[in-house]
Amino acid sequence: MDDPQLAADAFLAADLVREAALLAARIRAEGLDVERKTSGSDIVTQADTAAERLIVQRLSAERPDDGVLGEEGASREGTSGRTWVVDPVDGTYNFSRGSDWWCSALALRDEGDVLLGAVHHAASLRTWVGGPDLPSTCDGVPLAPLPVTPREARCAVTYLHPPFYGGPVGEVFARALGEVGTLRMLGSGTMDCMAIASGEWDVLFQHSVADWDRLPGAAIVRGAGGESVVVPAAGVDWTVTGASAAVADVRAALLGR
Repeated sequence: MDDPQLAADAFLAADLVREAALLAARIRAEGLDVERKTSGSDIVTQADTAAERLIVQRLSAERPDDGVLGEEGASREGTSGRTWVVDPVDGTYNFSRGSDWWCSALALRDEGDVLLGAVHHAASLRTWVGGPDLPSTCDGVPLAPLPVTPREARCAVTYLHPPFYGGPVGEVFARALGEVGTLRMLGSGTMDCMAIASGEWDVLFQHSVADWDRLPGAAIVRGAGGESVVVPAAGVDWTVTGASAAVADVRAALLGR
């Protein structure tokens, strides 16, 4: 890696997500207090807030000039033009129900683009780091090139709330399904992206994705040679992330081309 600042940021990011995920896992083992946010599946626990607080405190000490944007409310304006985007527990519903398909994630962006993402999966103790100018790794091992999967064999990962199954959003969703052979809904978009970056699935598409849910996975998939785009269709913005050919086909389907 030629950029010493990016290398230092990547090392810090990996350490932060590991600490946050292990803290969240310990709190879950002791028992969770679950609070509802906007719906029965949009929830927060004391593990989310504790893990975010841990990350923000370290960033305040080690990157005091950078901004912070956290899912659970942490916000700080910086002077460097860079912002750390924090998702202390991605897949909180899974996390609260005892599933292991969750992670701690963060991204670093500047005013032009995302610079890096870092993700730790507590159940397997794996850590991914990567970005557009930072070849992606898992536990320090470079990821293999993303597979080129025929359309009829592609696996997509997504999430669509049941109220959207009908109407314009459901219609463009159905068009996108025509570009893949099978579908998974697993409940953590960032972990879904780690599976894509590792060659297990091919493409993610989902609408109305917040930066903390979008940027860590997008950075790592891009660092593995894939792409991530935001596509406006049916009155909402769709995130499409994955292998280049699959992203291009899903994007065209969403746009009706």
